[in-house]
Amino acid sequence: MAELLQYLITGLAVGMVYSLIGLGFVVVWKSSGVANLALGAIVLISSWFTYGMLVQAGLPLWLGFPLVILFALVLGWVIERFALRPLIAQPILSLITVTLGLAYFIEGLVNFIWPWSVDALPRLFPTEPIRIGLAVVSQEYIWVASISLVMFGLLTLFFRYHKMGIAMRATADDQLAVQACGIPVTKIFSMSWMFACVVAAVGGILISSIGGITYGLVETGLKSFSVVILGGLDSFIGAIIAGPIIGLAESLGGGYLSPYIWAGVKDIIPFIIIIIVIIIRPYGLFGEERIERI
Repeated sequence: MAELLQYLITGLAVGMVYSLIGLGFVVVWKSSGVANLALGAIVLISSWFTYGMLVQAGLPLWLGFPLVILFALVLGWVIERFALRPLIAQPILSLITVTLGLAYFIEGLVNFIWPWSVDALPRLFPTEPIRIGLAVVSQEYIWVASISLVMFGLLTLFFRYHKMGIAMRATADDQLAVQACGIPVTKIFSMSWMFACVVAAVGGILISSIGGITYGLVETGLKSFSVVILGGLDSFIGAIIAGPIIGLAESLGGGYLSPYIWAGVKDIIPFIIIIIVIIIRPYGLFGEERIERI
């Protein structure tokens, strides 16, 4: 029972981080129709940049974290302005290919700047384990889950009440109507990419605080892609709900199946879920079904 409870808590915490990163994918998809395949690489470079600020530069947390957020904002603006905006009105395959090329470029840049493959952030949360019922759980998971919930709340308020959040939602529904209202759609595209990079950076910091900084963070971004496939490419609520489902499946499957199948089964569970969802329900749990007539 204690083992099950521990798997549930860790799975929920990691799944919430997946949801957070997945929200960045959903925002870009809804506002511009671009599948951001560079998401995992953005998580990777943001985590290494955090390492550079906190460890290599020795900056305190109150200064290092704002610089990481600023870096993410600039990165999102540069990607949209110089890589994607010139391709407006081009075939969607061109846009997807560019994001894939960006992913490889960012990974190469990370490998050039930080050639060692593994490192760790300084301790961000208390290390003493806490007891929940019969389970003993590291405080890091509780902090990660709590911060993710706070981020979800802030993002919900932003999209519901802030002018820019409302404009981004409107752009997702009807770009022509937004342009008719005098709102520059290209500005919304830039904001969506900046937003995606920020949540990817925060998610990268949270997941790195648990497992360290490795090139497996690219895979974390791909697992977040499984979240949006399950929840629906254009659904915010779907991303929030699907993340814990993926996290629980990964944690429980890794915990109970690894001794009987093979140790790496945990890492392929999210991708098995992608295949199953695409076959059974290609629009996801909450995605909008579109019927195109030829």
